[in-house]
Amino acid sequence: MATAVTVTTTVPDSGAEVRDWVRRAGALSPVLAVIALLLVPGGGGAQGGTGGTGTVADAASGLLVLICLVRVMRGGARPLTRAAAVVLGLPVFGICLAAITSHDPAASLPGVARYVQIFVLVPAAVLLMIRDRRDFAVVAWGLVAFALLQGAVGVVQFLTGTGASYQGEDIRAVGTFGATDVMGMATVVAYGLVVVTGIALGCGPGRVRTTALVCAGLLFLPLVLSFSRGAWIATVLACAIQLLLAGVRRAARVALVAGALGVVLVGGLGIGSEMVKERVTSITQVAAAPDQSVTDRYTMWAAAGRMWRAEPVTGVGLKGFPQYRDSNASLALSSGSDTAGAGAAFARQPLLSPHNMYLLVLSEQGLVGLLALAGSWVALLVGALRRRRLGADCALVAAGLLSWQLIDFFYADIGGPSTVLMSVVLGLAAWWSLAEVRRA
Repeated sequence: MATAVTVTTTVPDSGAEVRDWVRRAGALSPVLAVIALLLVPGGGGAQGGTGGTGTVADAASGLLVLICLVRVMRGGARPLTRAAAVVLGLPVFGICLAAITSHDPAASLPGVARYVQIFVLVPAAVLLMIRDRRDFAVVAWGLVAFALLQGAVGVVQFLTGTGASYQGEDIRAVGTFGATDVMGMATVVAYGLVVVTGIALGCGPGRVRTTALVCAGLLFLPLVLSFSRGAWIATVLACAIQLLLAGVRRAARVALVAGALGVVLVGGLGIGSEMVKERVTSITQVAAAPDQSVTDRYTMWAAAGRMWRAEPVTGVGLKGFPQYRDSNASLALSSGSDTAGAGAAFARQPLLSPHNMYLLVLSEQGLVGLLALAGSWVALLVGALRRRRLGADCALVAAGLLSWQLIDFFYADIGGPSTVLMSVVLGLAAWWSLAEVRRA
C-alpha cells in the first residue's frame, strides 16, 4: 500500500499547488463523483433500513468499487494490510449469518448487497484510492464544498418558503434531497462542519485555519434551519470531542465563539428563533407531552427490542423489521409520517425502521451482527485516536466524523440517497485509521 507523505491538510495557494490539486482531483474523480452525483434527485426516498437504493450516486459508488478492483489487479500487490482487511471485513460475518438464518433468505439478499456496499466495499475502495494526506485533504474539502452548496440551497429554501413542510410552513431546509429525505442535507452539512472544525483545530494560525473557520460559520446556519434534532445533538457532541482532543483552553475559546455566533444568528437576527427554541425544548419532552414523532420513535425502539428478544443471536433477518413491526409495536405507533414541500406533494411515508442503527442491526442481525458492525466502527475510532501524534488535523477530522456517525446512529439508520455519502466518510476515516501514515 502507498505510504503517506509528510504534509498537512491544506488548501492550494501557489500555481504549483493548484496544479497538484487538480491532478489529485483527477485521480480521485471516482470518489468525488459519488459526492457530486448526490445532487441528482433520486427516487429511493428515506425508507430507512436497507431501502432507498437505486440513485445515480449509488451507481457511481459501484463504479468506484470496480475501478478500484481493476487498479488492485493491475498493481499485483496486497491491497490491504491484515488489520485493515479484518476491520473492514468483520461486518460481512454478521450480515451473511443473518441472511442465512433469516425466515426468508431470498428477501434478505437485497439487504446483504446494501450492507456490504455501505459498510465494506465502498469504504475499502475509498481507503485504497487515497494515497497520502494531500489526497485525504482533497476528499475532505470536497465534502466541505458539497456541504456549502447544500447549505446554501437550504437557507434559500427557508427564506423563500420553498423547503419541506414544518409546522404547516414550507421552511425546513432540506437542500436538494427533498421532503422524503429531510435528514439528507442535515447530515451533509454536519459532515462539513465537523471536517472544518477538525481542520481549524488541527492547523496552526494562517490562511487554512481562517478558511475553515469561515466555512464553519457558513455551515452553522443551514444546520440550525434543518430542524434536525439528531443532527444537532451529534454535531454538538462530535465537535465537543474534537475540542477536548485539541486542548481544554482552545475548547473554551472556541465554545465562546460558537455561542456568540449562535446568539447573533438565532437570537440577534431572529432567524427561526421561536421554532428553533421549540425544537430544542422538544428534545427533553420524552415523557411529558412528547410530539408524535417522538412517540413513534420510542414505540419502534420498543418493537425492535422485542424482535431481538425473540431471536437474540441472529435476529429476524435482514429487511425483516417492516414484516415484524406491527406484531411487536404498540397501538401508540402511527401509520406513518407526513411529508410535503420542497417541490413534492403531500404524502404519507411509512415507518419501516426504528430510526436507530444499533436497534435496527440488533433486531435484524442479532447480537452477532451488532458486535461485528459496532466492533468495526469502534476499531476505526480507536485507530484514529491512536494516531493523533502523526497529524492533528487528519486525526481530528477522522475522529470527529466517526464520533458524529456513532452518535447519530442513536437517532438514525441507513436509508435514503444520502446514505452512500456515509460510506465515503467511513472510507475517509478508515484511511487515517488503517493505512500507513508518516508523522507530519
